Amino acid sequence: MKIYYHPASTTSRPLMLFANESGIKIDFQVVDLFTGEHYKPPYEAINPNHLVPTLDDGDFRLTESSAILKYLAEKTGSPAYPKDLKQRARVNERMDWINTQLCRDLAYGLIYPQIFPHHKRPSDEAQKATLAWAKERAGGWMKVLDANLLGSGDYLCGKQITIADYYAAPFVALAEAVGSDLAAYPNVKRWLGKMKALKSWVKVNEVINGYAASLKGPFEKV
Repeated sequence: MKIYYHPASTTSRPLMLFANESGIKIDFQVVDLFTGEHYKPPYEAINPNHLVPTLDDGDFRLTESSAILKYLAEKTGSPAYPKDLKQRARVNERMDWINTQLCRDLAYGLIYPQIFPHHKRPSDEAQKATLAWAKERAGGWMKVLDANLLGSGDYLCGKQITIADYYAAPFVALAEAVGSDLAAYPNVKRWLGKMKALKSWVKVNEVINGYAASLKGPFEKV
């Protein structure tokens, strides 16, 4: 299996983390997002969305991080994607929530416009409005994550780690790139600490952490 990816890509890091923790043999091939390789014809032929990650497994190709993560877990029989109908539905629900709620406002609304030049809005007025809107909404989602999805539980779906945790953690950790200490969300902070204790976390996140360390504030924080 081959995955086209970039280590600074938040949608790539869940796959890197899960594969490394699970011992899955995958050929990870970098697509250089910072030089625009994803817009050039060779990669456009692989993924016309111009996005990473993309999975190649023989004659089967799959895009979208969440779908790829489920595919890897199912193919390898990972206990992180339970077979029980209701347990699996809960994992799917949590992953959809991260993808459609938290990711939209925390990552694309609040964090990316501050740390990636190509996400910055075209005027100061538009940038300010975008960040204000996203900050309020992302804060609301973080409260839901803290009080309702996690609460006093160990992981997003109960006492055992699932692919929902692998998927969510890189997105939530983005808040730290703009200096959020997550003190307002103690259950989130506790859970993220458990994810950071995984043996592959530091290696998987070294590129984005190095990039974040080079950034100059001040930032809007969640």
